[in-house]
Amino acid sequence: WTKSKKKAFTKYRARANADKSNAEFNERIDQIKKNCQVVRLIAHSKISELKQFRMRKSHVMEIQVNGGSVDAKVEFAKGLLEKDIPVKSVFSDNEMIDTIGVTKGRGTEGVVTRWGVTRLPRKTHRGLRKVACIGSWHPARVAYSVARVGQYGYHHRTELRKKIYMVGDGVVGEDGKKNYKSATTEHDLTEKSITPMGGFPHYGEVLQDFLMVKGSVPGCKKRPITLRKPLHTPTTTAAKEEVKLKFIDTSSKFGHGRFQTQEEKIKFMG
Repeated sequence: WTKSKKKAFTKYRARANADKSNAEFNERIDQIKKNCQVVRLIAHSKISELKQFRMRKSHVMEIQVNGGSVDAKVEFAKGLLEKDIPVKSVFSDNEMIDTIGVTKGRGTEGVVTRWGVTRLPRKTHRGLRKVACIGSWHPARVAYSVARVGQYGYHHRTELRKKIYMVGDGVVGEDGKKNYKSATTEHDLTEKSITPMGGFPHYGEVLQDFLMVKGSVPGCKKRPITLRKPLHTPTTTAAKEEVKLKFIDTSSKFGHGRFQTQEEKIKFMG
């Protein structure tokens, strides 16, 4: 893309700029209202703001718009056209969400690691990290349920009902001023941002809006994760409980972190 002529959508843009009344655009919107039942947005990430990512292409995905009539959905989508969608406009504190991602890839693995089968006795001929019998003579094929060697990890997985502990604001606000108070709580009044000392390992600093979720999410560092509302409204006690954070640990994650802020470290070390 950097070496290309940047010709993508230039004719479409010229046509749109020439037609000041947007007649063609409005005609397409009317066609959608008339013929469609499902309305989806095409959204992309703002990868240019994430300087620690050595990539220039944004992640692009379709997001379905639900609720109301087709006309209402189209008008709602039209209102979001070419605008930022902040995370706090979609999710809120103490809400349950599902996470969709791709797990860490571990390459080809054997049956003991991949399926957790028991090792054979020590004196077994030709190895012991194997499945002893992969099936009977007939039916003359190996059943799908028999543990075999193969790909382990890098699988698409959906994990259900993760609780949002916090929807945090980025360091740089809408007015352009920097605010390092995203990890300050009612019980811990120290001015500090969510980024621990030395940054998150293999990631760096968190400068944009963020979510704090209970538990783990699939995948390695920097891998994109799709968040969605749960398909069924959770009714458990944990889902209804309101969580109030008292303390957020910002000590270094590279070793045995002792200090919460740089000022605290300088004060102690002298």
